[in-house]
Amino acid sequence: MSKSLYTRMLKLVANYWYYLVGSTLAAFLFVAFNSASIWLTASLLNNILIDFDKVLEYTRTLETAHDLSMNDQLKYWTNSLIIQDTALETLKMLCFYLLGIFVLKNLFLYIKNILLTFVQYRLITELRDKLYAHFHILSLSYFNQMKSGELTSIILTDVANMRRALSSSFQKLFVEPINILTFVALMFIINPKLTIVALIIVPVSGMAIFAIGRSMRRKSRRTAIKIAGITNIITETLTSIRVVKAFTMEKYEVTRFSLETNKFFNLIYKRAKLRHLATPITESLGVAIGVALLWIGGKDVLVSHSITPEDFIRFVLLMFSIMGPLRQLSNVNIELQTGMASAERVFNVLDTPSEIQEKPDAITKTSFDDKIEFHDVHFNYNEGNSPVLNGISFSINKGDIVALVGSSGAGKSTIADLIPRFYDITRGSITIDGLDIRDMTINSLRNLMGTVTQETILFNDTVLANIAYGLKDVSVDDVRDAAMAAHAIDFIEAMPQKWETLIGDNGVMLSGGQRQRMAIARALQKNPPILILDEATSSLDTKSELLVQQAIENLLHDRTVLIIAHRLSTIQNADKIIVLEKGQIAQVGTHEHLLGQEGLYKYLYDIQFKNTRHS
Repeated sequence: MSKSLYTRMLKLVANYWYYLVGSTLAAFLFVAFNSASIWLTASLLNNILIDFDKVLEYTRTLETAHDLSMNDQLKYWTNSLIIQDTALETLKMLCFYLLGIFVLKNLFLYIKNILLTFVQYRLITELRDKLYAHFHILSLSYFNQMKSGELTSIILTDVANMRRALSSSFQKLFVEPINILTFVALMFIINPKLTIVALIIVPVSGMAIFAIGRSMRRKSRRTAIKIAGITNIITETLTSIRVVKAFTMEKYEVTRFSLETNKFFNLIYKRAKLRHLATPITESLGVAIGVALLWIGGKDVLVSHSITPEDFIRFVLLMFSIMGPLRQLSNVNIELQTGMASAERVFNVLDTPSEIQEKPDAITKTSFDDKIEFHDVHFNYNEGNSPVLNGISFSINKGDIVALVGSSGAGKSTIADLIPRFYDITRGSITIDGLDIRDMTINSLRNLMGTVTQETILFNDTVLANIAYGLKDVSVDDVRDAAMAAHAIDFIEAMPQKWETLIGDNGVMLSGGQRQRMAIARALQKNPPILILDEATSSLDTKSELLVQQAIENLLHDRTVLIIAHRLSTIQNADKIIVLEKGQIAQVGTHEHLLGQEGLYKYLYDIQFKNTRHS
């Protein structure tokens, strides 16, 4: 899985190769000027500390010498650039070069970083767009299994962690090794013996960093899961705040949240301890090696004279300059492992296929002409579970009003969800005008239908946007006509901003009856030939139910309707009533026919009638 993750991350980055090439060139130039700045700094110190005449004499010696070492050649080229007639003029020239080199070094550093930053932020934007788009093609069964807070955490937190991993993996894994290799090469040129001693730090630090990184990956995976759980609690509580307050569960919810955040604290604290351990280990090892080098090199300068003071100063500056890149590399594996843990979760979502697949040669159906038929339909939500529907067969002719009745769990809502392919049947077939719905394009199938449910879904947007949802080029007059037919016009025009009034999350600013009438107006605006009403009036008071029922009657006109009924008084005029019991059809007939025989329908009707009479 790890190789696959790294490969996929590299493929994402590779799409922006032109930015990466520009950043790479800038990185090389930054490293070159950075090395030159250290080399010239040593020359500056040498010129200040050593008599100028000795510097001139040494330069003339280099000029006339044959078979110069690489170190001497570099020093000769450096002195040729900076040495002038006097010590002051030389110092002036040296300062001028240093200033120019530092300006160029930082210019290329900025170019490198800004190009990489563009790539990072484009990548996380693309990933979030891909995730969000993928959510919309997944079937409802996926969302039944996953928590909304966890999906929110993946699209926000995990993708952000991937950005940091991409930042670390390219900027630090690419640029810092170049820096280190350049510094090491210069150190070898100056003194191979001291360089070999200095390189002891690299494998020792590497082993410590690798061990820390492996532990970080595990902890980061658990941390990502925990923050998803916290996000889910927040989402769940905020959407159910009315219930929380009604049952005085505020203290319980606060305690539950606090327990989760404390678990999260323990995880991130352990992870932080590991992260902060890497730098002290690397730096302590580096200082230990540095002190040893100072002792060895100092003896070579003072006793054996095998290295000049200038070379030793330059070597020490380069050696301590390596510490910065090594410190960056000590953190990069930790950042990378955190990002990889998040990448696993992101790619797991992206790799989840939709259970509702559209055939490559699917047919676009634009009209409903004859009937809907269920042929021996079986269905269960998860493999191995008991069936929800078991051998269902019936038909709905065009223009008919068909009602589904039955106890809770009988399979009524499941049938309503199968027609637009929110789920796919386990066995059997559902046809529209003789064409299997699995042979149609999903969009054309669903465009034939409108749905009004008991749980009305509205968006935190304007009244106009909610009624016109999913439609293009809709005029205000069209929306007004739909609202009038839905008996919603009066309360809409009484609002402060009328059609531009924001209705809050899920229409929280509206009453239950108003929300239902808004949903009916939305269905009217869509003007579908097939209408599915899922217990659309069951949770309303008598006055609201009357208004909604009148709106529904307008909605039913010239349409084929499937009604899932809780209140049997609302379906007395249905052309056909199908009574379901334990996933099977128990009775079929009209209201009068079913009342005239003993069975489940009469039993349910008598219970409701008695309740109505006693109320």
